[in-house]
Amino acid sequence: MSNVLMPKATAVWLIEQTSLGFDQIADFCGLHPLEVQGIANEDVAKGIRGVDPIAGGFLSREEIDRAEADPAYRMKPLEQKRVDIPVAKKRGARYTPIARRQDRPDAIQWFLKNHPEVPDSKIVKLIGTTKATIEQVRQRTHWNANNLKPVDPVSLGLCSQIELDKVVAEAAAAKARAEARQRKAEGKTLRPASETTAALASPAGEDGSVSAEGEAEEEEA
Repeated sequence: MSNVLMPKATAVWLIEQTSLGFDQIADFCGLHPLEVQGIANEDVAKGIRGVDPIAGGFLSREEIDRAEADPAYRMKPLEQKRVDIPVAKKRGARYTPIARRQDRPDAIQWFLKNHPEVPDSKIVKLIGTTKATIEQVRQRTHWNANNLKPVDPVSLGLCSQIELDKVVAEAAAAKARAEARQRKAEGKTLRPASETTAALASPAGEDGSVSAEGEAEEEEA
């Protein structure tokens, strides 16, 4: 059984263009001989347009001639060329040229000052640094901490403006979602305004008793 594309359409072409037997066509196309006979009688695959296996590179004219001369011969498909599709490499941390690696702590300082909402993992991928270096800059334990100054990573050539804008926008959106969830959770724990207003308006104390001032007002009335 061969791996022929569109076997029924190929069988239609072989029936119409050659004198091959049903068994030979069935063997080449991977079909049952009765199915090929049904195609020939237009009981099966009616209306299907034939496909030339020679033009498609699946069969040679020499194989057809050999099979037409010998009914017992079974045609062999042409060997298909194998195409190796390169596997996409998983993108890791960005590679930073050696000449610019000394600038990364300044870029980290810029993120910590201007966009603290950007997670460390995003900074690592964007400018090709490590979480350990980010933590050293944050805690001011970096060996060059006294000389660090916040500098835009784009101006340092560590990333493009589009990449930076994307990271900042994603972090801002994540922060907004987190704040919205927090407000929603806090709203569920607050007492209704009607309850708090009623408690303030009531002259009774916490134990339900009336204060001395309240009694005096009632006596004067």
